[in-house]
Amino acid sequence: MGTRTSSARDRKRISAVSLPKLFRTPGYHHDGGGLYLQVTATGGRSWVFRYMLNKRSREMGLGSADNWDLTSIRQRADELRRLLDQGIDPIEQRNAERRALAQKQETSRTFKQCAELFHEKNAAAWKNAKHSAQFLSTLETYAYPTFGEWPVSEITGDAVVKAVLPIWTTKHETATRVLQRIKKVLVWSAAARHREPLPSDFWDFVQTHLPAVKVEEKHHEACPYAEAGALLVRVRDSSASDIVKLAFLFTVLTAARSGETRGAMWDEIHLDNKVWVIPAERMKAGRVHRVPLSPSAVAILKRARELSSNEMLVFPSPRGLKLSDMVFTQLLRRLEAGCTMHGFRSTFRDWAAEQTNYAAQVCETALAHVNEDQVEAAYLRSDQFERRRGLMADWAKFLEDSAIRG
Repeated sequence: MGTRTSSARDRKRISAVSLPKLFRTPGYHHDGGGLYLQVTATGGRSWVFRYMLNKRSREMGLGSADNWDLTSIRQRADELRRLLDQGIDPIEQRNAERRALAQKQETSRTFKQCAELFHEKNAAAWKNAKHSAQFLSTLETYAYPTFGEWPVSEITGDAVVKAVLPIWTTKHETATRVLQRIKKVLVWSAAARHREPLPSDFWDFVQTHLPAVKVEEKHHEACPYAEAGALLVRVRDSSASDIVKLAFLFTVLTAARSGETRGAMWDEIHLDNKVWVIPAERMKAGRVHRVPLSPSAVAILKRARELSSNEMLVFPSPRGLKLSDMVFTQLLRRLEAGCTMHGFRSTFRDWAAEQTNYAAQVCETALAHVNEDQVEAAYLRSDQFERRRGLMADWAKFLEDSAIRG
């Protein structure tokens, strides 16, 4: 049990009159009952409380003497002595209260605050600035109005359903992404101890209370490979700028994605080895992709070099920036081609499957598709580059021959 350090009549030894003098006198000045004024040699002055508990001597700092007058500090010392009478260690009590306050502050963070913290801590995970911005903007539009200012610890499955339900059937793809982002924030919040772990049936509850939606798989319109050469001739003869036409042809020849071509940098191109090395951060799968360059693709690159002095972008816009993501779409619309730029990847894949004897995995690797078969992928570690070089050369020859026939 706690013991008092002196009787009540032995307290209040320091008077208001003597206090100014004591402030100038280094040492411990006892007011009684374990309350001391501590004055350091450098002039610092503070209140401390000394006590014995369970045969253990302890000293507890009570704060600056500039902030606590005699009356207030004595009242505080009385409270500490009452704790001792109950066998409660004042220092341990204070530490427990601080921990509880810190925990309360952590669990009172709002969903919006947690989303911003998650976004900041995972900055390296975003593929580009657009994806980074979309994460917060979609939450701001669809989640924050419902529970953005709620403590993250209070968000229920009902609240999540309420947030995404208005767009679940009308904008299902967007709603699905919003739901995925809400889930990431809530799971992270639980891991960071801003809330209790989610109940095991939390997401089952959410899915059960959202209506079933029949999602029709959308495919990019592809140009039949027998007509591809003729369409490329039409592109070459179009009114588009030379750079746009070269970028279009290069994309088809390499079976690349539009964004990979539009963002192509000269330091990725190795003309001596006839290789285009696209870094992981520019690839959808997040892996480095090597593209063997056919003679036709190399010729396009040399022509692009002649047309532009841009030392960074291979296919720059007139203002020296990356070409717009709509530039190829607009060109195909003007030509009334009835297909998309991305659809040419399907054109390439159909041609490879029906007109060549290359293994399926070689063709899939040419498209930078990730092998979903984990066992097969473990054994097939090569990117089959030399086989793909032959494949891309054959593709270029096919396009040239079909252009002549067309």
